[in-house]
Amino acid sequence: MNKVVLVGRLTRDPEVRYSQGDSATAVARYTLAVDRRFKRDNEPTADFIPCVVFGRSGEFAEKYFRQGMRVSISGRIQTGSYTNKEGVKVYTTEVIVEDQEFAESRAEAEANRGSFHQAAPSPSPSVDAGDGFMNIPDGIDEELPFN
Repeated sequence: MNKVVLVGRLTRDPEVRYSQGDSATAVARYTLAVDRRFKRDNEPTADFIPCVVFGRSGEFAEKYFRQGMRVSISGRIQTGSYTNKEGVKVYTTEVIVEDQEFAESRAEAEANRGSFHQAAPSPSPSVDAGDGFMNIPDGIDEELPFN
């Protein structure tokens, strides 16, 4: 079984491109900084995991995910290789995301934003301070990846 679950922070805003052809598909790429549970001397305290998301989920990431945001993803690890321009074989490892979701409230995200790059404001759901749940804006039903 090939299954991975990660919780981490986005190192930058997702980068989205569209496949060519009759039915262009969104391909979003982002990197998650995932804290290590145990730290040893002179070692990094986080691993940086490249992630790839396709279709409507990729469009969702483009619209709502921002640098520094804490997200939770699940998917599968995929390895591959290619030969670069210099003729050197390069090996790749990335997570193909099947599910993604916010792993912090909007209030937590706003509090953490000060320590990360200030992204341009984007349309995003609002949080009702009374119960902490996110209010989904009207008219985006077709954009949600979990309909």
